[in-house]
Amino acid sequence: MSDATDPWLIVGLGNPGPDYAANRHNVGFMTVDLLATRIGGKFKRAQKAQAQVVEGRIGPPGPGSRRVVLVKPMSYMNLSGGPVTALRDFYKVPLDHVVAVHDELDVEYGSLRLKLGGGDNGHNGLKSMTKAMGPEYHRVRFGIGRPPGRMQVADFVLRDFSYTERKELAFLVDRSADAVECLLAEGLERAQSAYNS
Repeated sequence: MSDATDPWLIVGLGNPGPDYAANRHNVGFMTVDLLATRIGGKFKRAQKAQAQVVEGRIGPPGPGSRRVVLVKPMSYMNLSGGPVTALRDFYKVPLDHVVAVHDELDVEYGSLRLKLGGGDNGHNGLKSMTKAMGPEYHRVRFGIGRPPGRMQVADFVLRDFSYTERKELAFLVDRSADAVECLLAEGLERAQSAYNS
């Protein structure tokens, strides 16, 4: 069982490289990038895994502060489980202190859903993490909605957000980062009541 002194591993799911940076599939990267900025950290290559990490603290100084490791796996989405498991072992993080921030097709654009455990809903990053560690980690699900018309899911998630979506994107990524901070500071139920929409 975890306690308040255990670190948290906040995993932004995405694909590495500039070609993918603005894709819908990369909202996890966008969220942890913002969290890194908030704590004044810069991502650097992890010693023990194919990933970039930032170590720091989230929350007010004192006992309410949480030790965090922000993670961007550099392995491509469908192999995320390997680097995440290596870092989880290295930092000795309990599974219920792992948070995956990811795009979610079954949640409409502009909405968030937080939960603990569950299936992967066809998401290759979650599939890889669950295969490596089991499903009982937290998820911050960033709604991207379903593809229009007959567009394939793979094409949709690997495209940049539309012009209309981009007008709200910075605000929504900000809200996603707020939801992660609330989850760490106040627990899942409080974060769900504040951010699930």
